[in-house]
Formats: sequence, structure tokens, C-alpha cells
Amino acid sequence: MPKLNRRWLMGGALFAGLLLVAGGFAIAEALKFAAAPTRITVDALPILSFDNRDPTRVRFGELEFRGGLAMTSKYAAFGGISSLHMEPDGAHFLAVTDNGSWLRGRVAYDKDKPAGIADAEMAPVLGGDGKPLAERGWFDMESLVELDGQFYIGIERVEQIVRLDMARNGFAARGEPIAVPPDFKKFPKNKSLECLAAAPKDSALAGNLIVITEESLDAAGNLHSFLINGDKVERFTVKRSDDFDVTDCTMLSPTELLILERRFSPARGVAMRIRRVPLSALQPGALVDGKIMIEADMGYQVDNMEGIAVHRNAAGETIITLVSDDNFSVIQRNLLLQFALVE
Repeated sequence: MPKLNRRWLMGGALFAGLLLVAGGFAIAEALKFAAAPTRITVDALPILSFDNRDPTRVRFGELEFRGGLAMTSKYAAFGGISSLHMEPDGAHFLAVTDNGSWLRGRVAYDKDKPAGIADAEMAPVLGGDGKPLAERGWFDMESLVELDGQFYIGIERVEQIVRLDMARNGFAARGEPIAVPPDFKKFPKNKSLECLAAAPKDSALAGNLIVITEESLDAAGNLHSFLINGDKVERFTVKRSDDFDVTDCTMLSPTELLILERRFSPARGVAMRIRRVPLSALQPGALVDGKIMIEADMGYQVDNMEGIAVHRNAAGETIITLVSDDNFSVIQRNLLLQFALVE
């Protein structure tokens, strides 16, 4: 077994027990390093197989594993990657982190496999006053989406969504809070705004932000979810099952939503799952479920998977990219994994 796999499997038993403690402490430490935009170096160790037990296996349900990276950096603020946006070229990306930072860069490829991270930069996400949002305690940034040329970030603990004009201002963009439903203030802390997606322009839900909470439950044990379009708010729920919590979502196509989920416990370890949901199912008052595309536990190259993005490559294939949040913990990893959709 490769050294990378063995180290992860040995540390996996500690993952669940230490996740919140180590992560919470490290987030507080990382806040000290908010600074001006900074070019950083990201070292990336290629992950050549997804199944730790069978390195020749590439097919996993509806997905074909293309490759991955285990990423590290000496830059103190690097880590805690919580949500991801891939540009149409499939190389350039934008991400947000737990400590209130932007991470921007480019995935370098060897043919169709991720081979490294280039041109990486980090900067604090700014508020309306031009100061880092983290300085006011708005730092637990868990979700990111682009809608009509604007980027929106969901921030846990303060239960806010901010809008930024990145196209015009880049890292100098200032986050302005948008109106959110009063329900948001009732969410359990650290269990709320994990998923933001944007309905396509040519869909019946065009203009809506899709919001699914991590583990904010209704009386039946399902996830509070919302469609937000300006002052108009519609509510629905997403079925929760097998102790999985939502960590991100994105549009797979104009008609389908992907929901990324994570489960962890001291007894069962860590696992991730992706569900495929028809966009037409997102109706006011509906209980939404979806087909499981892939489920993977500690026998595979997974960690605290928190970000998902979709793009089409030059060959016309649909590529799904996942990233993990290491919670700034020495026993976790920042992973980037890519799969091709096999229809």
C-alpha cells in the first residue's frame, strides 16, 4: 500500500473524535494570517487511484476516476477549503476557506489527469467597509456560487449570504449582505449554510439561489432548504438519510442538481456521498430525494469532502471536481479529486 494511503488509514480512526476540536482551534489560529493578496506555492502529490484496495479500478457507479491531488502549502492561511467554483476552461478555479479567505489558482493537467496547482493566490474576503470579513467574526465561509455575474458566499455561525462583484473588482470586491429569511437565525450554529447553487437561466427556477442546510432539521428530521430570488422565498426540504450531512451542491446540467454529503463518527469513520436530484423536484413544500451516484468510505481516497464543481472538458465530457476541508488539522488532508460522468 502506498505511504500516502497507509498514513491516512492509520489516522482515520482519530479523524472523527478530533475533527471539531482540532478544526475549531486551528480556524482561530488561521485568522491571524489574513493579509493582502499573496501569491503562494501549493505542493501537490498526485493521487493515482481512488480505491485503496484495488489501484486498477477506475469505475465507481456512474463515475470514472481521473485522478487527484493531496495539496499542502507553507503559507499559514492555506487550508480549510470549503467550496469550489471551476471556470469553463476546467483549469482556473476560485474557492473560499474556513478562515475567510479566497483561494484562486489553476489546475495543471497531464493529459486528462490533475498534475499540480499553479498560479495560486490567497486574499481575505472583504466586507463593505473594505476590511476582511473575518475581522468582524464572519469567517466560517462554507458555500460559494456564481449567479448573473456575481458571486455569493454563505457564511455559517452568522447565517449570512454576501454578494461580491468579482468580475469587476477581483480580490478587491466588497461583500454586501443580501436579505435572508428570518428562519436562518434559528439554525444550529455550524450546521447551516453549506450549500449554495444557482438555477440555470433557461430553467423554470431561473434567478433563484438554491440553499440547502447542512444539518438544520425539521420535525421529521429532514433538511431545511430554500429558493431565494430577491425578496421572494420558497421553502422545501431535502431528505436526510444514514447520518449524512450536506456539505455542498452544484448544477450538473440545466435540469439536475448534485448534492455532496459527508458522514463521520468515531465508530464508522468518514464517508462521502453524491446524490443526483431533478431540478423539477425543487417545489414549495416538497420533500426532495435523489439517486446516489457514488458513496465512498475510508477504504477510498476521501477526507472531509466539502466542495463540488462541474465543468465540461475539451472532449465534451462532464467532469466533477471535489475538494476537502482539512480543518487546519494535522490528521486531515486538502484533497482535489476529479471524476468523469459516464452516462
